Amino acid sequence: MIHVQSKRGRPRDEGTHKAILSAAYELLLENGFDAVTVDKIAERAKVSKATIYKWWSNKAAVVMDSFLSTATARLPVPDTGSTVNDIVTHATNLAMFLTSREGNVITELIGAGQLDSKLAEEYRTRFFQPRRLQAKHLLEKGIERGELKENLDIEVSIDLIYGPIFYRLLVTGDEVDDSYVHDLVMNALRGIQAT
Repeated sequence: MIHVQSKRGRPRDEGTHKAILSAAYELLLENGFDAVTVDKIAERAKVSKATIYKWWSNKAAVVMDSFLSTATARLPVPDTGSTVNDIVTHATNLAMFLTSREGNVITELIGAGQLDSKLAEEYRTRFFQPRRLQAKHLLEKGIERGELKENLDIEVSIDLIYGPIFYRLLVTGDEVDDSYVHDLVMNALRGIQAT
């Protein structure tokens, strides 16, 4: 996994750190992952490449941090008091994010990750696993409330609910809109709801 490593010396300047993340994110949105370079990030952020490499091991690490700083804020976990509503909202928010320009970045990262195992590990552990954990908590809450079956296989249920969204985005290219996500979740929940 690629992480920012704590090194001896002067503490990180938060203004510089934010400028680097902002520059990386802007370049990512403007040109896509392949066109982003550490040179371009440094130029846009008005810092040296050495400053970037002091905090990140490579382009993938800084790009991932810039992406996650936006994605996390755009994908809150709902708590409406209803498991059905929470899952519909969570899945819809995820689908709408993934089909936005910002979210299209994750499909680029998935593509680039096919040739870069460090990048693939980054997006799996830092983007997908936290989203999966959110979904797991929503389903566990549904079991606790008595809305979902007690013996529910949570991992399979997550795949059942969220897998088709990624299949459409990455394989078929079919539309993923609010109506589709609602119908998908409702059909999936029919099989896992308590009777």
